[in-house]
Amino acid sequence: MAHHLTELHGLPVHDFASGTPAGDLPAAGSVVWRLSFNPYIDDYPKGGFEGLWHSFLEAVDTTAVRGLVIGMWGEVAEEEDNSGPVVEMLTSNADRFPSLETVFIGDMTFEDAEISWIQQSDVTPVLEAYPKLREFGVRGGTGLVFRPVRHEHLRVLRFESGGLPGGVVRGVAASDLPALEELELWLGVTDYGGDATVADLAPILAGERLPALRGLGLTDSELQDEIAAAVASAPVVARLHTLDLSMGTLTDTGAEALLSGQPLTHLTKLDLSHHFLSDAMMERIREELEDAGVDVDLSEQEKPEEYNGETWRYVAVSE
Repeated sequence: MAHHLTELHGLPVHDFASGTPAGDLPAAGSVVWRLSFNPYIDDYPKGGFEGLWHSFLEAVDTTAVRGLVIGMWGEVAEEEDNSGPVVEMLTSNADRFPSLETVFIGDMTFEDAEISWIQQSDVTPVLEAYPKLREFGVRGGTGLVFRPVRHEHLRVLRFESGGLPGGVVRGVAASDLPALEELELWLGVTDYGGDATVADLAPILAGERLPALRGLGLTDSELQDEIAAAVASAPVVARLHTLDLSMGTLTDTGAEALLSGQPLTHLTKLDLSHHFLSDAMMERIREELEDAGVDVDLSEQEKPEEYNGETWRYVAVSE
């Protein structure tokens, strides 16, 4: 990840800095507030991220805050410094954020920490503490836990990782999210903890617990061909507007399965970027889907690497 978030939930992201005069702060509900403490360059406020958090609570009218982005919270690559305390700060202060609609935990670039280094924790309590939350995102899969939950108002759920634990995928699949419109899972690779299987995705593809789903992203996977084959006959696809199978190791085999399955011409957008498709298959996809009005992204055509007689294909995001 080369850049921090600049916009979320339709609002600009504003970095909170301790000591900023109240008159220089934007209106509390006009931005998404980003809180980040880099221990290598930040020496203020005292108390690290916790000190920054308390400064924020004192300086900003939290009753009007609509969005929070959490960047670095310290030594994020150390297991003992996982996101658990951040989750606790969010949940224990839930009564101070009655207007909160969006939360993102782990907004870091590769200069802050590689995505696989980010030590996460059980983030389910955030949804449990904020029953009116509409959008929730997490970056980093190491140590990440997500338990099955029912949430009446969540519309967007996003997990970005180079290796999403199978337990997280199963937790999402077993959750009841009647209002969810967009789901994005960066599945990643086994070398970085991405041990989810296509079978784990079955309840999501059935769509029974996701009646409002209109956008689905199952991306960044070394199983992209198998996922494409499963998607080809998945009941949920018929009501999708957008389908994202990008960033993975998709080959002609997966694309053939996708084109041979149920019709996709109802989609407004199909994202297959970062793929390993042949020129002939790309042309076939364009003829069958673009001519029907589907916006198809076939950018970033990759070439497999040959080493010691073996063929290697890489996802877009892993370490």
